[in-house]
Amino acid sequence: MSSSIFFKEFTVKLELDALEALDAVIRLGSLGRAAESLGKTQSAVSYQVKALEARLGIALVDRGGYRIRLTPAGEAVVTEGRALLDHAQRIEALARQFAQGWEARLEVVLDGILPLHHMLASLKTLAGEGIPTRVQLAVEFLGGVQQRFEMDEADLMLVKDFEPRPGLAVEALPEIECVLCVAADHPLARRPRVALAELQRHVELTVQDSSGMGKDQQFGGERVYNLSDFAAKNAALQMGLGFGWMPRYLVDKELVRGSLCELDYVGGSRYRFTPWLVSRAKQPPGRALQRLMSLLRAAS
Repeated sequence: MSSSIFFKEFTVKLELDALEALDAVIRLGSLGRAAESLGKTQSAVSYQVKALEARLGIALVDRGGYRIRLTPAGEAVVTEGRALLDHAQRIEALARQFAQGWEARLEVVLDGILPLHHMLASLKTLAGEGIPTRVQLAVEFLGGVQQRFEMDEADLMLVKDFEPRPGLAVEALPEIECVLCVAADHPLARRPRVALAELQRHVELTVQDSSGMGKDQQFGGERVYNLSDFAAKNAALQMGLGFGWMPRYLVDKELVRGSLCELDYVGGSRYRFTPWLVSRAKQPPGRALQRLMSLLRAAS
């Protein structure tokens, strides 16, 4: 016997109404109370239970006593049936939410130089509000952010730099400050007025562009270590491996403690950039995207 014929013969088509009728009869103790609860006639409820037994080929209830009782097989069916009914109710609730404008799915791409905790706090709020939308978050760096946004046709990106394209809605967020750092025991630490030529004699630490197209190199020295993310770059800085730019929000504690210090570079040891909130302008954003964007604005 082929597997398709086997499953065709043994697959049972269940009706949720019949499971609901059986559950009501057992919970309420009689056909009459179950019929009243379901807004049906007693004969209709009785028919549904009997039809379910016929489809399954087993007796679900024992009708021989004063009160209707479940058979052992009926107890197992009711237990699984209640789980199925609960799941169906959740599906109906999801469908109502989607009909009200909530998206089924959102894809978001975040530049790794931007505060991850702002994004995570916003997603936590969405989850706490019971929003049904599933959010997929990807973290990329430099050119990899826009590359991922376009390749995956994502809904939103938070990015440091990007190439403007038609059909994008762009919004500026508050500026972020970066500081040129070095470990307190590094030879460059606390040196006054460090020139570019002197910087180029030391190891520069950068974060690799996740698009594979380039790297965030600022000073043009021969020794450049490209690291996977800013956590690795921070660790390398504190080990005294080299110098490099860091978002100030990631190194404030280290600067205060003195494990890192600001490098006194003649070209300037700080700069600011504007992060961008970029979505697609071809259609109005759904409710989940609107809510997420409002949370990110507030967090920023």
